[in-house]
Amino acid sequence: MKDWLISAEELHQNPGDQVIIFDCRFSLTDPGEGLSTYQQGHIPGAFHLGMEKDLSGPKRLHGGRHPLPDTKVFTNRMRASGVARNSLVIAYDDNRMAGAARLWWLLRYFGHPDVRILDGGIKAWLAAGFPMNKKYPATTIGDFLAVENTAMTVTYPDIKQLSRDNTSVLIDARESPRYRGEVEPIDPIAGHIPGAINVPWQQLVDAEGKMLPIECQRLVWQEWALSPSPVVYCGSGVTACVDLLSLALIGVESAKLYPGSWSDWCSYPDSIIETSTQP
Repeated sequence: MKDWLISAEELHQNPGDQVIIFDCRFSLTDPGEGLSTYQQGHIPGAFHLGMEKDLSGPKRLHGGRHPLPDTKVFTNRMRASGVARNSLVIAYDDNRMAGAARLWWLLRYFGHPDVRILDGGIKAWLAAGFPMNKKYPATTIGDFLAVENTAMTVTYPDIKQLSRDNTSVLIDARESPRYRGEVEPIDPIAGHIPGAINVPWQQLVDAEGKMLPIECQRLVWQEWALSPSPVVYCGSGVTACVDLLSLALIGVESAKLYPGSWSDWCSYPDSIIETSTQP
């Protein structure tokens, strides 16, 4: 198992020459908040990545609220920030891993596995007494090259087939009230995909934004008989990445993402909606 996390102390003590740091703070309700908080202060040397602009692609009728970014666009964004093929990328946020995990997953999807997440995010950095600044870092052009690994994702037709024949465990990472269809603050329809189990992403991260110890992660997942390649979704493919990170930390590296997630599923008029409790 690979440790995908790095502590604030480790990052501060030995960042290395080939380390590129990204600030992935964001707000679903205020698209400008991430950049604003970055400008107010960030880890020295960090670049800002916007959820809407950099970590997602353009919205369409289908595909969800946060489609995957275009390969060329993502390549150019990483290169412009100095990411090279031998770079170690560090991601952090203040969203209990959600933004950082999205970048972690995207980099692996695009063929760059040398990435870690700052455990505890900006809160851990500040708690350790380390400095912040408001300077935008100098840039050099990297040679990063994004190459998609579509085996890490599933599509809407895949999910329809999966929900019919139960060939793989389908995991809904949203909060339980949204899963049960009791509330839906963002998407137009409430409920979940038929057959999905509910493992809310928040239960994998503590109040300080740190991933729970490995033993606790295992306890969460041992309740379920996971298939070799479980599939995870959330509202739009962002917070599902926290579940995927948790699975990777306990050695389940073959889990897949449904990028469009619930916002894609409920955009099709023939999709079946469940509002029952946890199966």
